[in-house]
Amino acid sequence: MKKHKAWKGRFKKETSPLMEKFNSSIKFDQRLYREDIEGSIAYAEALKKANVINQKERNLIINGLNEIKEEFDKGRFIISTTDEDIHMAVERRLIEKIGSSGKKLHTGRSRNDQVATDTRLFIKKAGQDVISDLAKLQEIIIKISEIEIKTIVPGYTHLKQAQPVLLSHYFMSLFWAVERDKERLKNCIKRTGVLPLGSGALSGTSFEIDRKLLSELLDFNAISENSIDAVSDRDFIVEFISACGIIMIHLSRYAEDFIIWSSDEFGYIEIDDAFATGSSMLPQKKNPDSLELIRGKTARVLGNLLSVMTLLKGLPLTYCKDLQEDKEPLFDTVDTLSICVKIFTGVLNTLKINHSRIESGFNEYMIASDLSDYLVKKGMPFRKSHEVIAKLIRYADEKNIPLSEISIEKYKKFSELFKKDIYEVINIKKSVESKKTSGSTSTKSVKKQIASAKRRLKI
Repeated sequence: MKKHKAWKGRFKKETSPLMEKFNSSIKFDQRLYREDIEGSIAYAEALKKANVINQKERNLIINGLNEIKEEFDKGRFIISTTDEDIHMAVERRLIEKIGSSGKKLHTGRSRNDQVATDTRLFIKKAGQDVISDLAKLQEIIIKISEIEIKTIVPGYTHLKQAQPVLLSHYFMSLFWAVERDKERLKNCIKRTGVLPLGSGALSGTSFEIDRKLLSELLDFNAISENSIDAVSDRDFIVEFISACGIIMIHLSRYAEDFIIWSSDEFGYIEIDDAFATGSSMLPQKKNPDSLELIRGKTARVLGNLLSVMTLLKGLPLTYCKDLQEDKEPLFDTVDTLSICVKIFTGVLNTLKINHSRIESGFNEYMIASDLSDYLVKKGMPFRKSHEVIAKLIRYADEKNIPLSEISIEKYKKFSELFKKDIYEVINIKKSVESKKTSGSTSTKSVKKQIASAKRRLKI
């Protein structure tokens, strides 16, 4: 015999089987079972304190919930056809296990404040996991930066060689981007840590539910100030997916660089076999598919962000069933980001650097700005020095003459300020070490960056 739903009393007819399928979210929101049970255990404590249930009922409910969690953990929980969502599934099973006492658990509570609580708990945990994974990535960045502290690579603007930089300086740029990503997540977690439970369907509850107790039991840092806001908004999901999207954008940009650097034309790096794949037709191919997938999956996470924002933008207050659609984009974002960070960390940890290929591809014109600085230090205004060096480069390019082979007499035709010491400036290593500002690419500066990074990670 088909079991009645919790809300069945209002209806005369059975729900259409098609509507049953359409309305149900249990196939994906059962992922929240840990959070749902955790929230329900805390709520049982609050009900006991409010004298809604007695000690015996409190014990029955909490023991029953722990047993249900074990069933989920071990894959033994059986979903019923009447289980619309994770909340009804847990409640239904609790009543089966402990009888009428289980029917008291939902007193003063709505699935509206329940799901908001569950989702916030989920994001808090997921956010901390991402932060942990990002810290591991940062450790690899520091390791490779220390190893490659003497390696110089072209720095690019517009995909054109611009100025020489230490490879370590390049990698450390990712460290600081990731550091901001972590801070963004920490701030997001803090704002997510506001307890909705106790808000009821939208107006609160007439029972003396101790929300401070709930916040302490569930490790929330604040209690919602407005019950309507607590059950209706999902800005915390938007913020979290947005933070994840920024992380993916960072990974995607560096993945793009590495894909280019691993090409036959560049050959700066080689992706380890463990993170590359081959071609079904072309036997010579070793494709950077790990990085291409990260680049591709970035679009997926950004799509999830747009999906949730679009979901919310015209939604009337307070709760509408539309909000059921926030879970799948959230879960997919967490899963996608998690594996992408781990894969990227693995790629970086096993990356092979082709030093000779990098050096053979240096364009001498990368030190053009150093030549301009040379003239400025001799007394020429910068704008004039820029013009002089631009003409000098054009001459060298047209004549196909290396800057180091242009005679001093020819240099003087461009400016009398040129002396024989100009040839000392035409040096890639000196160009790197000439940078004096903090945060620059000189070895001294990069070592300071690494030391600062280690302090951040406490390593």
